[in-house]
Amino acid sequence: MRESYTKGTNYSGRGTRIGIVSARFNGRIVEAMRASAQTTLLGHDVAEADVICRHVPGAFELPLACKAMAVTGDFDGLIALGCVIRGDTPHFEYVCQGCTTGIQEVSLQSGIPIAFGLLTTDTLNQALQRSTGDNNKGHDAALCVLEMINVLRTIRTGE
Repeated sequence: MRESYTKGTNYSGRGTRIGIVSARFNGRIVEAMRASAQTTLLGHDVAEADVICRHVPGAFELPLACKAMAVTGDFDGLIALGCVIRGDTPHFEYVCQGCTTGIQEVSLQSGIPIAFGLLTTDTLNQALQRSTGDNNKGHDAALCVLEMINVLRTIRTGE
């Protein structure tokens, strides 16, 4: 089903510049997603020099870094990567909601697509399952940003 859904989708990254913002918190998980996102971008004709990676302390800081990158005008799209694992306090909800709302606001205000690669899981095992192998959400985020860049280009140019 996934193949038929994506049939005809334009994932070409030729001539695009992509920023990746990664949280250092839960670093092993996020780094696996970042590596997968970068590999996916390079595999879809984004030049290595056109993939710019930046790191922030945690998921809550992702929106501000995305905004700082977006306002430069140097990027066609951004990928925000992080991982929040539920604990025993309401901290999980605050971080997830703040990050989600912040990234959405930056994307809408800037007009730049930002792929939302924030894992919000109940357990470490769930996070590991979503950051490795065929289910790596970094890969999915890279495809998402490429698709959105191309969709917006066709809308803006009337193609």
